[in-house]
Amino acid sequence: QVQLVESGGGLVQPGGSLRLSCTVSGTIFSVNAMAWYRQTPGKQRELVAVMYSDGRTDHVDSVKGRFTISRDNAKTSVYLQMNSLKPEDTAVYYCSVEVAVSSDLRLYWHWGQGTQVTVSS
Repeated sequence: QVQLVESGGGLVQPGGSLRLSCTVSGTIFSVNAMAWYRQTPGKQRELVAVMYSDGRTDHVDSVKGRFTISRDNAKTSVYLQMNSLKPEDTAVYYCSVEVAVSSDLRLYWHWGQGTQVTVSS
């Protein structure tokens, strides 16, 4: 019912940049928050950045000043611009969108499949 299509991951050298994209489609009544998470083997999934429904954003301290979450005006896509990448940014990055799929407006988080980001020289 809800489809998230991610793109933009890959292999980059330290100091490089990537832009992750996530396009949302399907039968969706409304979109609330949008977020990016990341996870490395043996570690818990970490919230990297979130954009709330009112446009406020928050980023984990380790990426502040380097990563920026954004969305299009229709809330059909969410992006993560990643600059000055470091090896410790290597992870599988997941798009997540908080949606309501019916008029009762009950919300749940829908997850993308994940995309690998590897930062290595």
